[in-house]
Amino acid sequence: MLKKRLIPKVSLISNSEEETKLCAQRLASQLKAGDIVFLKGDLGAGKTTFVKGLAQALDFTARKVNSPTFVLMNLYKGKLPIYHFDLYRLENQKPDAEQAIGHFFDEYFYGEGISLIEWPERLGEHKPSRHYLVEFQHKGEHQRQICISYPLKPQPRSSQ
Repeated sequence: MLKKRLIPKVSLISNSEEETKLCAQRLASQLKAGDIVFLKGDLGAGKTTFVKGLAQALDFTARKVNSPTFVLMNLYKGKLPIYHFDLYRLENQKPDAEQAIGHFFDEYFYGEGISLIEWPERLGEHKPSRHYLVEFQHKGEHQRQICISYPLKPQPRSSQ
């Protein structure tokens, strides 16, 4: 019989954008170069607000953070570079486009910065196996449930 491996998970309720940013700042303190964070949730669920909090924790001005829906990726330069991907518009890509996309993302995954990916299911077969997963669910007008799953084998910290 196969043993099911449990993934460490934290779940909380956020009652405001500020609480969502604080949650992101706590996660940011655990991230290092090469980490990948998947952000899943409906439109307006708080993904970009979460990215603002994370960027703020890494010394980047939060008000300059916006969703890269039309450009695929925004780069934020703070203590660590943040590669903020929004794959929402890739829903109907053809297989050859998916392969080209995979090469593009390979340049950033596990590199010098942290990759934050909205709509990660659209990566198809290029989805990295080792990643954090942050899921957002609407609970009310200003209330969200945020569930963070940690990778089973996080990357070792560099000895800098």
